[in-house]
Amino acid sequence: MDDDRRVARVLLDRQGRTYAEEAGIRLADRPAPLYQLLVLATLLSTRIRARVAVAAARELFAAGYRTPQAMETASWQDRVDALGRGHYRRYDERTSTMLGTGARLCLDRWRGDLRRLRRDGDGEPAALRRLLTQFPGIGPTGADIFLREAQVVWPDLRPYADRRALAGAKRLGLPASADRLAGLVDPADFGRLASALVRVSLGEESAGEVARAAGQ
Repeated sequence: MDDDRRVARVLLDRQGRTYAEEAGIRLADRPAPLYQLLVLATLLSTRIRARVAVAAARELFAAGYRTPQAMETASWQDRVDALGRGHYRRYDERTSTMLGTGARLCLDRWRGDLRRLRRDGDGEPAALRRLLTQFPGIGPTGADIFLREAQVVWPDLRPYADRRALAGAKRLGLPASADRLAGLVDPADFGRLASALVRVSLGEESAGEVARAAGQ
């Protein structure tokens, strides 16, 4: 267990930023940052490199599309252009449509506040996943991404580790269950650990280099 904790600490030191942080989202339990996380999860759901999805999210937010109201008000072409500036070109037109439709759904059903979605799902991960997949572009993978990142500010979700995080844990020889992984770090650090494990599973971080740095 001490060896596993050392590996987890090294991983956090090397890759301790969540994807939300990388996208410039100051995540908090408030409507705007939670909506921004939904946008990021939508972009990360497509078969495109994570760094491109993050760059596209930053461009959308830099253009002012940080709330569902602003996203819907923007023209379809404006959203396409912002995605293009982030080099998110393969899926830009379809994604622009989905973002506009998703913004309207967020406004109509949850009055622009995803904390209402959380209440509707009673904070239960399975129920929240079902609600999230009603957004266009958010399938099971996108719902997992949202909840994995949201656990930083929704502590009742912890420990939440999706299949990508568990795949990263397997590469590092760490426990392959969320509960056992949670024993390796402080509760407040688990969301960052989950994101770091995803980076290992996607090849953004080398499992071998982490192990060597941990003295294994």
